[in-house]
Amino acid sequence: MKPAPFAYRRPGSLSEALAALAGEANAKVLAGGQSLVPLLSMRLAAPALLVDINGLPDLAAIEVTDDGVRVGALARHADVLAHEEARRVQPLLAMALHHVAHATIRNRGTTVGSIVHADAAAEMPVVLILLGGSVEVESTAGRRTIAADDLFLGPLESSLHHDEIAVQAFFPALPPGAGVAFDEIARRHGDYALCGVAALLRLDPDGAVVEARAGFLSVNELPTVVDLTAAVAGGVDDVSLAAAGEAALTGLDPEGDIHATAAYRAQLVRVLTARVLRAAYDDALARSAAASTGPSTERTR
Repeated sequence: MKPAPFAYRRPGSLSEALAALAGEANAKVLAGGQSLVPLLSMRLAAPALLVDINGLPDLAAIEVTDDGVRVGALARHADVLAHEEARRVQPLLAMALHHVAHATIRNRGTTVGSIVHADAAAEMPVVLILLGGSVEVESTAGRRTIAADDLFLGPLESSLHHDEIAVQAFFPALPPGAGVAFDEIARRHGDYALCGVAALLRLDPDGAVVEARAGFLSVNELPTVVDLTAAVAGGVDDVSLAAAGEAALTGLDPEGDIHATAAYRAQLVRVLTARVLRAAYDDALARSAAASTGPSTERTR
């Protein structure tokens, strides 16, 4: 099937792109195109105008500070994955991006585009919401920031207005004493996950768990984060991790489809929650140990 007819614009500036969007209510923005083009081909989307922003190189930047990582609208998954400073400041980015589709798609697809596409089966939306990130959007009326908690409204539906372009996403840095982990189960590597889990776990200076949250993809209609601190606050072992898996299901509503039944997805939630929380705990311990030994190593030089 071929896309329905549409007009095409490739603006040379952001202001020109915003003006084009403001002038056509039924317009779509083309960045990486790895989500939009299939929808066009299947006629699940039929915009009157396609605004191609690939001629705006200023939107491809990846900026890293001690506060976090800012990813521009045209930064490709592969570029973010390969960015060593981004990996250092927020390692969950690379952990999750490693699971995004195949190398060919990562070379073309954009991280911000994946987020605003708002697919609950995608990795980057759940990473953004777990980390408490945000997206900056711009229109002819100005710029505003949308917190991750306010971004996802429904399946493939975000809170962006039709005349807005998401210009960058912000991922906060990993806080001291914290560890992260990510894993997913798919029928084949690169397929959409049947279930995926991202975890953020934080320890106090004595090594006790003070925060444990997990984000789930391909389980609910929206990327969903569940607070599991109570389950593992007394210690991380097989019993508490099993309890965390059960606790996760109280905040989820696994759905069945042609690829997996609801019961099978529920079991994947249990298994992956325990696995990923354990990995995040080990990561937090390792980072805390490295932080405590680092200064003494410097003094012995």
